[in-house]
Formats: sequence, C-alpha cells, structure tokens
Amino acid sequence: MSPGVATRWNVDHPCGHQVEHDLSNRPADKRAGLARWLGTKDCTACWKAARDGDTESREAWIAGKRAEEQAAADEWAAKFSMPPLEGPERALAWGERSRHQLVTAAYEGLVAEGSWDESEWAALEEAVRGIRRAGWWIDQRDAEGSDLPELVEAASDTDRGNENPHL
Repeated sequence: MSPGVATRWNVDHPCGHQVEHDLSNRPADKRAGLARWLGTKDCTACWKAARDGDTESREAWIAGKRAEEQAAADEWAAKFSMPPLEGPERALAWGERSRHQLVTAAYEGLVAEGSWDESEWAALEEAVRGIRRAGWWIDQRDAEGSDLPELVEAASDTDRGNENPHL
C-alpha cells in the first residue's frame, strides 16, 4: 500500500523562492493542482512585501538575484565555450540566463540522472552552441530540461542566427 498523497509540497515560486507548503488541510485530489497554482504566484513574503508597498526592497532583491543568475550564466558560458547570443540589447542577458538554466537542467536530467553518455551530450551541446537568437532561449525558459533535444532539433535557421535575428 502506498503512503498516500503528499501533504507537503516544495513549490518554486516565480519570485525565485522555494517554499514547502503544508497542504494537508486540502482534499488529496486538490493538492497537486493547488501546488501548481501556487507555483504561478510569488511566495507569501514577496506577495506581502509588494502589497505593503515595499517595492524598493523587492526591487533590490530581484536586482541582486538577477545579478547572481547572470554571473552564473556568464561563468558557465565561458567554461563551456558558449557563443554570445544575438538579438535586441534588452533580450541578451535574459536569453543568456534562460539558456544557462535550460541547458544545465538538461544535463542534470539526461546525463547526471539519466541514461545519456558524454558523447551523446557532446553532440547536443554542439547543437546548442548553434542557437544564437536570445529570443529563442527566452521562449524556451519554461521548458523541461529533458525536452531540450527535441527543441534544438526543431530550431529554425533564424533561431540559429543564420538570418536577421529578432525577438
């Protein structure tokens, strides 16, 4: 017999926080849906800060978080010889962060925890280097890492930077 439907759910909120929510007061068949919905909302602390007009500290926190993510993306891009992205200036940093997050999630799921070997990964990584349009990476920001091979295969010539890049 299984232990039952989980009552505690770890939820990644768009504000960047991960919070464990106790959903034991909800019917078992409603918990997954509520957890998914919670994942579309800022955590309680950020929601309260925004509601209470504490936008300066929230904006400072977001700026700090973005700077950390950008530093990690820049370090990763240099380490793995990822080419710079192309597109409007306002999209470049976001595209770089999106690429970093998706590709590292793919490596984790396909190689570290999955059945891919390093040669299979090397081929995908080479194809990833060919996709230079920042907007393409931004469009894929919510994709699962395991979907990256199919997404890369479907990328068009424009996404690969072989035509005028656009967002």
